[in-house]
Amino acid sequence: MKEAQRAPPPRSVAVTAPCGERIHRQVQDYYGKELQKSEDLKTNACVTSARPLSKAVRDALGRVHEEVVARYYGCGLVIPECLESCRILDLGSGSGRDCYLLSQLVGEQGHVTGIDMTEGQVKVAKKHIAYHMDKFGYQKPNVEFLHGYMEKLSDVGLADESYDIVISNCVINLVPDKRAVLREAYRVLKPGGEMYFSDVYASQRLSEAVQQHRVLWGECLAGALYWRDLYSIAEEMGFSSPCLVTASPITISNKELESIIGDCRFVSATFRLFKVPGSSRAGPGQVIYNGGIVGHERELVFDANFTFKEGEVVDVDAEMAAILRSSRFADEFLIRAGGANAAASQGCCCKGLKEKICDPFQLLERLAAPVPACHPGGTCGPQGCC
Repeated sequence: MKEAQRAPPPRSVAVTAPCGERIHRQVQDYYGKELQKSEDLKTNACVTSARPLSKAVRDALGRVHEEVVARYYGCGLVIPECLESCRILDLGSGSGRDCYLLSQLVGEQGHVTGIDMTEGQVKVAKKHIAYHMDKFGYQKPNVEFLHGYMEKLSDVGLADESYDIVISNCVINLVPDKRAVLREAYRVLKPGGEMYFSDVYASQRLSEAVQQHRVLWGECLAGALYWRDLYSIAEEMGFSSPCLVTASPITISNKELESIIGDCRFVSATFRLFKVPGSSRAGPGQVIYNGGIVGHERELVFDANFTFKEGEVVDVDAEMAAILRSSRFADEFLIRAGGANAAASQGCCCKGLKEKICDPFQLLERLAAPVPACHPGGTCGPQGCC
């Protein structure tokens, strides 16, 4: 059975693990003392692949200091599009790899803030600020690193509505209080701002034995959120419904850990959430991508449900129309009110909008399935209809 457009989770959501301070200390020790390089990890939960990288991103990554890269434990890369001059906050920035990468993509007029609770990681990141600014040719730093907790951003002085984008790379699972993280992210985002993040998700709510296991916490598994709970928390905090971008399988090559986990499955998934102002919400519409985003001039793969090709009319639901209208993407699209049946007039073999895919495990199955041939006489639309 297909998922509904908005996955409706139960309201009683258990997302706060016991003994939060103890968990914080264990994670700090694990990432500050036990792990010295990414090869020390016992699962691939924090080294799974992301979407293919553009040449600009690959080149920028190649300019990041080797120690910063070696001490980084995130899963893939969380690099959204359309970043010029943006203010970005990286939650759980670790040794600073993504911050230094983003520093180049936002340009000297942009700014990147990284925050991490592990003091040793913050020290590594700060140590290389001068090196990177010199390498990038910047007159003054456009990055800063803060030692603190992502669920307590006000403690380090981060103001309301001060960032265009909040990113996070495989670290929200390490925080006992997921609600607090999303609440703070929503607070510091400007209206129309985006939270773009990868994390580890579970196929079910985790047992007490898993939640109490020290190594499984460090390996990003014991704190993994049941994927349905993300939808209810995002709605509760005021975000748009999560847009599922991509998913990668997680494997555990450790018999002891497998026996504790049991039949629960894990996935690394990327989502994007938007802080959509009420004034931007209207009905469904039709959008045309202008093709102006560097590195995505011909095609913008927005998420698993929407791909926008330059000059092509795409039917979108009310929520996607509001997202595009209110966010930094507004100038990149022609957006107009319209029905959901325009696809039929373009010869598409499916009428109207397709049902959205929300479940990252379902997306894994779809990605692994053979690609179907297009129906004779039909055309494959931007959402992969046929």
